[in-house]
Amino acid sequence: MAEYSAGILATGSYVPKDEIDSVEVARRAGVTAEEIERATPIRIRRYAAPDEAASDLATRAAERTLARAGITADRIDYLVVSTATGDSPQPPTSHLVQNAIDAHHAACFDISACSSGFLYGLESVRCLLRLRGGGLALMISTEVYSRFIDGSDHRTAALLGDGAAAALVGPVPFGYGFIGTHLSSPGDAHDVLRIEAGGSRVPPSHESVGAGGHCVTRDGRGIRDFVMEYGPPALAGLVRGAGYGTEQIDHLIPHQPDGLRPDELARASGLRNAVTHRTLEQYGDVGSASVPLTLDLVNRAGLLHDGDLVLMAGLGSGTSIGASLMRWSVTR
Repeated sequence: MAEYSAGILATGSYVPKDEIDSVEVARRAGVTAEEIERATPIRIRRYAAPDEAASDLATRAAERTLARAGITADRIDYLVVSTATGDSPQPPTSHLVQNAIDAHHAACFDISACSSGFLYGLESVRCLLRLRGGGLALMISTEVYSRFIDGSDHRTAALLGDGAAAALVGPVPFGYGFIGTHLSSPGDAHDVLRIEAGGSRVPPSHESVGAGGHCVTRDGRGIRDFVMEYGPPALAGLVRGAGYGTEQIDHLIPHQPDGLRPDELARASGLRNAVTHRTLEQYGDVGSASVPLTLDLVNRAGLLHDGDLVLMAGLGSGTSIGASLMRWSVTR
């Protein structure tokens, strides 16, 4: 098979207009804003409007990505959506987005890998494009966690938000693009963040709704322990396996389940020269959309330069780890 390099050609994102500040979260939870602010640096979360679902957010992110790339949706060969909060169990959210943007030549499917879903999706489309020998793929992550929050539980209500982001993946000059990937699923911590009801084990019922089974429950200490145990060796191993030193990484774009962990993760992984980019304060934790949302904001701010080494990392519920190392290209 001929050498083929795939990378990210364009990015785009969309966040809802409705801003929920810590005062509002505190009012709904029956605590003080000071208590919220002591627990997290998040000041604003975005909540979808009543008529917005995961596919609507994803559609807007996809349209913005395609517009920045200067292409039409009928050129897309693969359209993949990562979400844990899709519109409904069926049809796949990706099919709804495909129809909304008229990407009718694209093969579509969803990925459910929670916070690492964007990275799992990138590796999936990279492999598909390589086997195909070229083409274009649209990788989208979208979450509407506000529909699955118990407002009286400030531990989750203070952290989670809604948003979507996308990346257009296609050919880049040889030596650029994706140069290494790590995917793993140490599932022994699968219960650290969960929605217990609504599936085949606990189907929807009056009882499941009354018991709060359709809302997110979270073990903050368990998530931290998981990230710090499995994250640093995975990231450092990926970088070294690709033939680089951890000190050579220019940018770290991590999933952000709270305000301290990104910096902790960078230090523990030996990424002493990397700029750790974060969007937690103004958007909260948007699950699988956290990494591509941050990537899009950093990209549009002009902070990524030709040849920069960019490490993206998603670690979260499931539990799963996804990481991707790429050399950024401004040549399309």
